[in-house]
Amino acid sequence: MDRFEISTEDDVVRARTAARRLAENLAFSLIDKTRIATAVSELARNTLVHGGGGRMVIGEAANGTTTGIRCTFTDAGPGIGDIDQAMTDGFTTNSSLGHGLPGAKRLMDEFKVESNVGQGTCVEVIKWK
Repeated sequence: MDRFEISTEDDVVRARTAARRLAENLAFSLIDKTRIATAVSELARNTLVHGGGGRMVIGEAANGTTTGIRCTFTDAGPGIGDIDQAMTDGFTTNSSLGHGLPGAKRLMDEFKVESNVGQGTCVEVIKWK
């Protein structure tokens, strides 16, 4: 498992690059490498913009004979008051398009979000090979 602090836009790029590199090492298809990199970029940016910064932990996932990539994003930001609303396409708390969380969910195979108002958010995603 590798850990990346996310406190600048450059850190978002580093997180995306690390995800793409791991996907290449695990021989994911080009389409899945792109999906993983896009989801990681969106979630890292959310961690920076909405969470005020945080971290990503990335590593190989295993489920019996299946391997994949697991990424966990955590922050100590304001949290998400209504997760169902935040998972609605087009919902935004700033001037973005509102596709970050629901888009990342569609790109990955597993998606879990936990958040406590005033304490922060944790999002875990997995893409299986």
